Amino acid sequence: MARLGSPWPDDVTIELRYRVVDVFSDVPLAGNAVCVVLDPCPEPVMAAIAREVNLSETTFPTVTGENRYEMRIFTPTTELPFAGHPSLGTAWVLGPGSWEQTTDGATVMVEADAVGATMGQPDPVLRDAGPVGTGVVEALGLPDARGIQVAEAAGMRHLVVATDAALDRLDPDPIAVAAASRRAGATTLAAVRRLDDHTLHARVFAPMAGVAEDPGTGSAAGPAAMVARETWRTAEDVSILQGAEIGRPCRIDVHAELGGLRVGGSVAACAEGRFTL
Repeated sequence: MARLGSPWPDDVTIELRYRVVDVFSDVPLAGNAVCVVLDPCPEPVMAAIAREVNLSETTFPTVTGENRYEMRIFTPTTELPFAGHPSLGTAWVLGPGSWEQTTDGATVMVEADAVGATMGQPDPVLRDAGPVGTGVVEALGLPDARGIQVAEAAGMRHLVVATDAALDRLDPDPIAVAAASRRAGATTLAAVRRLDDHTLHARVFAPMAGVAEDPGTGSAAGPAAMVARETWRTAEDVSILQGAEIGRPCRIDVHAELGGLRVGGSVAACAEGRFTL
């Protein structure tokens, strides 16, 4: 007989090792944290662990061969087909080298070394947001926007707003942001500003994934950099600054070239332990 709320019998105990690493930062307690569960985890427990950890993402990798693994990714409220900082952080935890990572949304190569990781990213399909962009500028509290595009890649949809307005004092309406994201069927709503030809500032909101504001969003970084190239003719190699407004500064490095899109950054070890369930 199982205890109330437990997915397995009373006499079964499992222990699962985990590591927490901070991605897009070279120091702990900054960047975007991800919890990587290292031992095989029963599927019914995955979502519960993600809720318990309450980070933007928790990953469950399974090594399937030499330098290959499959992975599932959970936010506190849903499972994602693909995500950026969890991909980089998981490969870094698994060890230096070239890893082929497969999720429901994509198979990508991730290169990890002692200080960080870089991944290839599928080219985004960009289109003008049209009617689904209605109300987005107002929801974010922006005075105006250069354009709003829908970007789709690896099973993810991002609503990307290019603006010349400063983002550090942005005052979004959470209810309106959630409504705008829902209308567009978008996992994230990203505001992007050019600081110079090699530097962008971004703020990314993901209420549909249970994350009010994300510190560093690798899956949106590639599309945002491609939108910036179209809008401002920024360089192929840019750094995206994100997360400082919520106390988790991130630096995301992007090579924004169709057919060769890459996203990467530093990774810092932060914590490790085990779940005893």
